[in-house]
Amino acid sequence: MSILSTLSAYISPFLSLTPYHILTYSTLLGTELYQSFIMTKVCYRALPMSAFTTLQKKVFPIYFNTQSLLLVVTALTVPPYGPLSLVTDWRDLIPLGFAGFVAGLNWAVYGPRTQKAMVDRIHQETRDGTKYNDPNISEEMRLLNRAFSRQHAMAIHLNLLAILATVWYGFRLVSRFSLEAKKLHDN
Repeated sequence: MSILSTLSAYISPFLSLTPYHILTYSTLLGTELYQSFIMTKVCYRALPMSAFTTLQKKVFPIYFNTQSLLLVVTALTVPPYGPLSLVTDWRDLIPLGFAGFVAGLNWAVYGPRTQKAMVDRIHQETRDGTKYNDPNISEEMRLLNRAFSRQHAMAIHLNLLAILATVWYGFRLVSRFSLEAKKLHDN
């Protein structure tokens, strides 16, 4: 084996979209699962509500930005031809497109609305002198609680749908790689 062919064998994976796609997809799914099911739960249990709220105001915009960016990079690195590969196979386009759509809704609409409702409740607490969960809250606080609950529920459900679509795409990805491996093995 010549030095040139050996060097080519080591360099060729860096010239393929496949490793970048796998790393980006893995980072996307890991980020979604970790933030949604581990960090949020741990912080909710470990922090006082005011600290938890302050942390969430800072973390979730970053999470929604990161999730959206990782979905775009995942779509850009679909092997073998990037986005063109998605256009030619709707079975891959549907889960990634759906995940991108619902993540985009959270990034642009429901994340900011939830954050605004959270801040509005804090300001109302300051004006009323009562907490949002006190039994004798004002009608204004009751309306703010309802608004927060609706926006937060939408953000949670959209995030869950994005995670499910990301997992669905992962199954599609494994299926594609399995077919490619079978073709290589049969030749």
